Amino acid sequence: MMTLKIDGMTCASCAGHVRQALENVPGVRSAAVSYPEALADVTVDEGVSPDTLAAAVTTAGYRARVADVPTQSAGLLDKVPGRSRAGEKRSGDDGALRVAVIGSGGAAMAAALKAAENGARVTLIERGTLGGTCVNIGCVPSKILIRAAHVAHMRQTSPFDAGISASAPVINRSRLLAQQQGRVDELRHAKYEGILASNPNIAILHGAARFRDRHTLTVALTDGGEQGVPFNRCLIATGASAAVPPIAGLKDTPYWTSTEALASDTIPSRLAVIGSSVVAVELAQAFARQGSRVTILARHSLLFHEDPAIGEAVTATFRAEGIDVLEQMQASHVSYASGEFVLATNHGELRADQLLVATGRSPNTRSLNLEQAGVERDERGAIVIDASMRTSAPDLYAAGDCTDLPQFVYVAAAAGTRAAINMTGGDARLNLDTMPAVVFTDPQVATVGYTEAQAHRAGIETDSRTLTLDNVPRALVNFDTRGFIKLVAEAGSGRLIGVQAVAPEAGEIIQTAALAMRARMTVQELADQLFPYLTMVEGLKLAAQTFIKDVAQLSCCAG
Repeated sequence: MMTLKIDGMTCASCAGHVRQALENVPGVRSAAVSYPEALADVTVDEGVSPDTLAAAVTTAGYRARVADVPTQSAGLLDKVPGRSRAGEKRSGDDGALRVAVIGSGGAAMAAALKAAENGARVTLIERGTLGGTCVNIGCVPSKILIRAAHVAHMRQTSPFDAGISASAPVINRSRLLAQQQGRVDELRHAKYEGILASNPNIAILHGAARFRDRHTLTVALTDGGEQGVPFNRCLIATGASAAVPPIAGLKDTPYWTSTEALASDTIPSRLAVIGSSVVAVELAQAFARQGSRVTILARHSLLFHEDPAIGEAVTATFRAEGIDVLEQMQASHVSYASGEFVLATNHGELRADQLLVATGRSPNTRSLNLEQAGVERDERGAIVIDASMRTSAPDLYAAGDCTDLPQFVYVAAAAGTRAAINMTGGDARLNLDTMPAVVFTDPQVATVGYTEAQAHRAGIETDSRTLTLDNVPRALVNFDTRGFIKLVAEAGSGRLIGVQAVAPEAGEIIQTAALAMRARMTVQELADQLFPYLTMVEGLKLAAQTFIKDVAQLSCCAG
């Protein structure tokens, strides 16, 4: 074994690059690289020179020299995450920790890369298309559709129509779909397929995995046959699929879920939408702006689980755009004949050319044989995990939409990274106290922290203020004052504990609020900050100032 001193590393990822460069040298059996100690322990065949190793490290962009430590020392190996702890048996000839990852979406990719970076040998198992929901059939294609719809809407109508001529655009959905799919394919290749192919410590198996026991998976390979995958640790990151409500007749019709809606090359003349949460409202507005007459059937009201003012604001916007929002509406039966859907509801019959069902998502856990592994699920079928992403079974972890975590890809990725750290000997936890969320309607909806109702249920007394956008200079000069910004503070201390915003580009505002909450700022401290004039985010400062003054009596940019 040789021990090298490595100069030029700035993070743990650098250590992974150095290790990869060393292990690519002929005659190198394994390399363990520590960023904190700037050392590399390299197991080599006879005849491999230090100069050859140093040259490989230099090519990777770093510098190496023989370290001034005993070469027979194995201490570094014990300190590198993913290497054997005393008394722990490892699989494989190289002694590396064997990690199995089921899935290839945001949580799975983050975990696989971090585990490999920490010295583990990873087997990633995917039964379908690499990349999971977000890049293939979720976040990416939906935001492309929504952006195209926004452009179509602005060409047809805007606050400046008196001075800029407007006209209804011609929508070529098939060309838009080709553009959308091209970007999806590009991102999947760059951010998933390409990265996995370039990482020698991650092997990919295409097939469906299920647990044989607590340390072995059986994979039904896509190309035929089965393969056993033994592991020391396993991450379950199988995501979720569209939930279909038990409405009589529905399963016998060609209804859409979000997957089919995003892949459609046509815009239906009449679109009915069952659902009132994020996916339902985003796609409803997008299709309406591209020419569909849209009717939303909301069991309660739009975005029912948010502050009531949010649903009211979105509903008002939708109705102003010609979207029919039917509240307290439920379908009891659905039929389809001669190209038409007929929905029987508690308020009469509704007809449409296409039906979109967007009533939430169900965890993909039923085919995994989790009982054999001792993994507990909740009543929805979601895997129950703790703050370290550990399941009820030793050595088994889970992350992403198959768990009881909030279903956002950035939460999934953060959970996957922390799961990998914990699987390879670390101690990382996921704190969602200041988790921001965005609904990409127009205006957007963005939230972080407590609503007033949530705070009261948690036993917290609150003080809150709501600022309408006609008090925000940026909104005034845009001639678009739809929406509001609401701040929720802890009574007495004045500490900011929640923000709800309905505003154009509210998603670009909310992270500032999240950081303020993370810093435990009071509304007074937020009001005292400098914000650039004529930005939407200045609305946070103005909303904070409403706790102590009437902002309507301030000059345009008064501090």
